Amino acid sequence: MPSAAADASSSSSPNALDPPLPYWGGAAAVGREEHRWRLGMESASASAAASAAGLLEHGAKELAARHLGRTVHNLSSSSLRKKSDLALLRKVPCGPLRRLLDNLQQVLLATKLVLLFPAVILALAARFFQFGQEWVFILSLIGLIPLAERLSFLTEQVAFYTGPTVGGLLNATFGNVTEVIIAIFALYEGNVVVVKCSLLGSVLSNLLLVLGTSLFLGGLANLGTEQPYDKMQADVSTGLLILGVLCHSLPLLLRYAASSGEHVVASWDSRLELSRACSIVMLLAYVAYLFFQLKTHRQLFEPQEDEDDGGDSVTQDEAVLGFPSAIIWLGIMTLMTAVLSEFVVSTIEAASKSWELSVSFISIILIPIVGNATEHAGAVIFAFKNKLDITLGVSLGSATQISMFVVPLSVLVAWIMGVPMDLDFNLIETGSLFLAVLVTTFTLQDGSSHYLKGLLLLFCYIVIAICFFVLRQRGSMHF
Repeated sequence: MPSAAADASSSSSPNALDPPLPYWGGAAAVGREEHRWRLGMESASASAAASAAGLLEHGAKELAARHLGRTVHNLSSSSLRKKSDLALLRKVPCGPLRRLLDNLQQVLLATKLVLLFPAVILALAARFFQFGQEWVFILSLIGLIPLAERLSFLTEQVAFYTGPTVGGLLNATFGNVTEVIIAIFALYEGNVVVVKCSLLGSVLSNLLLVLGTSLFLGGLANLGTEQPYDKMQADVSTGLLILGVLCHSLPLLLRYAASSGEHVVASWDSRLELSRACSIVMLLAYVAYLFFQLKTHRQLFEPQEDEDDGGDSVTQDEAVLGFPSAIIWLGIMTLMTAVLSEFVVSTIEAASKSWELSVSFISIILIPIVGNATEHAGAVIFAFKNKLDITLGVSLGSATQISMFVVPLSVLVAWIMGVPMDLDFNLIETGSLFLAVLVTTFTLQDGSSHYLKGLLLLFCYIVIAICFFVLRQRGSMHF
């Protein structure tokens, strides 16, 4: 009866696929060993499930970051954000009121620059009560600092609800929205010198002041460690900057060649026609750069953060605002930025006369330092953490965006508005831009950094600032 014994044996086992249990030590031992074995199997299953959940969560966060199209500008601004405490809001019984307070807390209070928001109200009050145009100018510049950081935050929130390409384009085009708005208002008033000087100053500030300060302080904070960075990303940005310098130099060279009698130009506005043609080429180059950055070589520009940030930066993998709320707040902050930018443009001449400084010095030195303070602080913070790829992405990326996007866009917008703006920034201004790009290119050619490189860039910026300060007595508004 072997078959009957086999059937009995198979029916007595709880599962034919279970591995054999040890049978030494009697029935009690068998029960204990079976219980221990099943506990081990359950623990292993739970551990495997936890590991799978962790991988899924990491993949979801990485997918969210890719979906967002986050750039180094967002990481730079995130270093100035702080987490919101929602414990008190949960006690509010009214749902709409609770959502409104949550929006106000996320937009107005979740930043380390919250103490600068009163400058916005003070600037409006100074303009309304006519306290003095130089006070309006100063308060408007200070008020633009937190507004620029909040615009970056709100752009990131909107990008959560768009595709990766649209999100990357939003982050790339809104990185220097303050300069764009100031340029548009200055063009509307026909103040071409403010447009040229402020945009030139923004490029010089990012290449020499921001990068120099970051490399200098980062080198001092990391004396005993190597400071490498991605050389390919730096080469791409410096190559575009060299193209921008070429497009700036040609109208200047054409003017001198025509005045010396070496060449005969076709018409009196040949510089204007050349500038507009160069602006179109620069915009095409910038579009190719965006395609290179967001599509074909995206892995080179994706910022990588370490996990041991010490809580200094607040990065979010999901939206904290709804899409309608983000759009409404983005419109409000853009409107406030436009109002303060108009204050800056309309009061810069009065501030120039009151302080006995030329408009060019204020536009090239003062406005970029204050207007880009948020990105400057973020670049320095990441340099302290020895994350030079993010620092270079902030400084070189912002300089590239100004030179290859905002400047040619201003020329074309001026063309539409009937304002004769060209790319001829005069000899000293164009020479300063050329030398700044040249020094930056040679400084970043080896793929590693130390504090002396940053110090040399800072000295270059100080010399250029002294040069424009010496020219303060002329105060000419003619370009």
